[in-house]
Amino acid sequence: MSRKPGSMYREIKGQAYCRREYMGGVPSNRITQFEHGQKGDYAVRMTLHVVEQCQIRHIALEAARISANRYLSKNIPQSGYHLKIRVYPHNVIRENKIATGAGADRISEGMRKAFGKPVGTAARVSADQEIITLETTPANFTTAKLALKRAAIKLPSPCYIEVERGSPVAA
Repeated sequence: MSRKPGSMYREIKGQAYCRREYMGGVPSNRITQFEHGQKGDYAVRMTLHVVEQCQIRHIALEAARISANRYLSKNIPQSGYHLKIRVYPHNVIRENKIATGAGADRISEGMRKAFGKPVGTAARVSADQEIITLETTPANFTTAKLALKRAAIKLPSPCYIEVERGSPVAA
């Protein structure tokens, strides 16, 4: 059975595992900020949605946030947009590390349905859920759309952009 690389944590399997007070050694969240730019009443609002349900790791969310914000900050002044991450990675991901090398087959035997150690966190998202919201002016519409497309590349599910208000086509 061939899998896409990196799709190991993508599928939602089993119950949510998110009660940190009962676990030891959960790695910290990579996402440092959830909002960028300046809040305000902008004419254009667009949202990045995922097509199918999946788990988005905290590392992928951080990569999407960085790529979108970097593109926006280079092309639009800080007061010209507001970017917000709409999901939080609560679910703790476990991995059963398997030994490699000489004699690993003897060591790894008898490990069916092993529990595993926490290796990171992920946000469980349903189909058509909002991931990133971006507000800006009509003059910066194409730049904002490109920034969301760059962010969508970093996420494990196919994404689409919904323009909620202020499409320049209507103007």
